[in-house]
Amino acid sequence: MDLGIAGRKAIVCAASKGLGRACAMSLAREGVDLVITARTPGPLEQTADEIRSATGVSVKTVASDITTEEGRAAVLAACPEPDILVNNAGGPPPGDFREWRREHWIAAIDANMITPIEMIRATVDSMMQRGFGRIVNITSSSVKAPIEVLGLSNGARSGLHGFIAGLARKTVKHNVTINNLLPGPFETERLRRNFYHVAQVKGITVEQAREMRRKENPSGRLGDPAEFGDACAFLCSAQMGYVTAQNFLMDGGAYPGTY
Repeated sequence: MDLGIAGRKAIVCAASKGLGRACAMSLAREGVDLVITARTPGPLEQTADEIRSATGVSVKTVASDITTEEGRAAVLAACPEPDILVNNAGGPPPGDFREWRREHWIAAIDANMITPIEMIRATVDSMMQRGFGRIVNITSSSVKAPIEVLGLSNGARSGLHGFIAGLARKTVKHNVTINNLLPGPFETERLRRNFYHVAQVKGITVEQAREMRRKENPSGRLGDPAEFGDACAFLCSAQMGYVTAQNFLMDGGAYPGTY
């Protein structure tokens, strides 16, 4: 299927690895020119080279911290009027809520709620003026089914979803959609860090923690980031102009609810 987005411009945040990288690669395969950002220059440049070699699209890199005003300004200077925005930032660490102080909560909210809102604020009006825009927020399955050790993420990301639910219904008449992609357990560095935490708490090995998570998933496996990237690309397609304010859960069937 031709997704109708060849020649569009996209910003993909936290794109040097994991799910952000997969989203960037899938968009590039559809002919979308990219500005990708991450904190560490080395992995970011390596990812950019791999995407260019695989797809031939233009890939600009901005090594910056998207959760800071300076980082966002640098990204927007490289692509001030994107057609597509993929918001993504590393999630806060796991732990026990008794250990967290105000500064931990502020950091989580700043990275996983305020940052995507600021990126939307900077880009959505020009999208509406041009009559096309696709915004995808990478959040977490914990918004649907809270994960005990990820309380910081549960709270901050839920706040973002509440905000998006209102805004997305104001932009869609201009062919600008805003949707959320909620990953469950995917084979990423972030998930491996969670396995390490579980292993420490339960007194087991990291590999045992991984196997436990794999076996408890109805699919019998962990997700492949490439699957996630393709779902993101489809949400950004021309065909998805009638879908907005939705939460797309990708978790192998782990969520037990009907709705």
